[in-house]
Amino acid sequence: MSFRLRVLGLLMLVALTATAATAWLTLRQANRQVRETVAAGQAELSRITAELRTYGLEHATWDGLGPAVGNLSETTGQRIRVATETGILLADSDTLAGRTARPLGGQLPVLVDPRPALRIPEGQLPRLSVKRVSLGVSTYRASAAYAACLTRAGVAMTTRPDDLGIPVVTAERAPAHCTRQKERATPPEQPDIDALRVCETAATPAPCLQRVFNERVAAVSPPRLEVRLGYRDESPPTLAAAPTVAVAIGVALAAVLGALLLSRAVLRPVRAMTLAAEGLGEGDLERRVPVSGRDEIAQLGAAFNRMADSIRAGEERQRRLTGDIAHELRTPLANLRGYLEALRDGVVEPTPELLDSLHEEALLQQRIVDDLQDLALAEAGALTYHRSEVDLRELLEAARTAHRAQAENARVALEVEAPQPVYVTADADRLRQVVGNLVGNALRATAPGGRVTLALDARAELAVVEVRDTGKGIPAEDLPHLFDRFWRADPSRGRATGGSGLGLSIARQIVTDHQGTIDVRSTVGKGTTFTVVLGTRPAPTP
Repeated sequence: MSFRLRVLGLLMLVALTATAATAWLTLRQANRQVRETVAAGQAELSRITAELRTYGLEHATWDGLGPAVGNLSETTGQRIRVATETGILLADSDTLAGRTARPLGGQLPVLVDPRPALRIPEGQLPRLSVKRVSLGVSTYRASAAYAACLTRAGVAMTTRPDDLGIPVVTAERAPAHCTRQKERATPPEQPDIDALRVCETAATPAPCLQRVFNERVAAVSPPRLEVRLGYRDESPPTLAAAPTVAVAIGVALAAVLGALLLSRAVLRPVRAMTLAAEGLGEGDLERRVPVSGRDEIAQLGAAFNRMADSIRAGEERQRRLTGDIAHELRTPLANLRGYLEALRDGVVEPTPELLDSLHEEALLQQRIVDDLQDLALAEAGALTYHRSEVDLRELLEAARTAHRAQAENARVALEVEAPQPVYVTADADRLRQVVGNLVGNALRATAPGGRVTLALDARAELAVVEVRDTGKGIPAEDLPHLFDRFWRADPSRGRATGGSGLGLSIARQIVTDHQGTIDVRSTVGKGTTFTVVLGTRPAPTP
């Protein structure tokens, strides 16, 4: 099965699974919303009845109830119809909104009792409770008459319950015809006391006292209300299946379309990369893939192009290396062959000077081969290191001693600046090889009367070795190639400057294998500085 079909099948499976899960979650969420809607309807009903009861309790009349009903209908979104138990219509939100009253539905009415709920402490003596309630009856009659008068006069008032729960009404500017008796100033009436005394012997006095209180104040309290919400044929909150199905189908189509686009977007660069890889395998090292964007496919294409560049660079290095080796070996081998043929033919005499020259040429070839072998082993990670504790100051002193004769012959001062010993864990012979190569190059690049300095410094947990010379310097454009194999600044590749062009490459590999770094900075006409940085270790205990 092709990659396109597999990707398409996988995405379709994911899309169908996601669609089914989305539909199930949608239905579940919608059902929960329906339940929440029903609960919210109950909460709205409780709010409506509570505010209507508060209105009746504070005003002691249902006069002026219309604005309150209209405000409740507007804030809750419910159709509200309020009537007394006897069927007298007090307010209808439809009529208040200027529309024809809609027929009522089958919902049962809810009763609203505006009479106060008495606060009778538990454990209070029945006789004391009777006395307090009888006084409350008289107080409520006076307070209800005063509140009803203020309501009809349109005067603003405030109401607060007393200790028994009887509303106490106050108004800043009461009209003259609304007389207010002082709180609890009205004495209890004997018929109220006689009616309440039957509760002294009741098993639970509080309900009995509440019932008798309601009977005694019925003449002055507003009648109970019947509150009905809604209207006939009102649609209950339900879930419509069509939108859910439409959403599910839309999600599925979007997923399939996305799968097609994704497969196309993935396969096009994959196909281009396949063709480029085939061309690369056939030897076309210039083949590349177009890269656009910053996604994973673009990163893969960029990685492929970098790989192709690396392969091409490797091929170029290999060809250059082959040419360099041939160049390095051709001239000395030609000299050896010429002299050997001349000796064989008797053209020249085998003098000691000639034999020494031929031996020197053979040693040069041997050194080139040894350097190539060391470099190959180092780059392959197979170069053997015998690590031990090394004092770099002693190593620099040994390097100065080894090159003292060469420096004296070149009339160049060779100095060491190492104020204190610095210890590292390394292969001493390989580090001497690195320092020796740097010192030899510095001596060859320094004119008579110049100076080569071997400096040692400890910075934090690093050991820094610098080989500085006052030679002719290296041009800036040549610095990037300094560590390349067989590269020399002298384009004539003459032997006057010595070396095979492999020493710095080997030195860099040795330093890298010691987890260190080697850098160079140079100024033409002033000199060059090579810097080797290695990790230190504590000094040994005496």
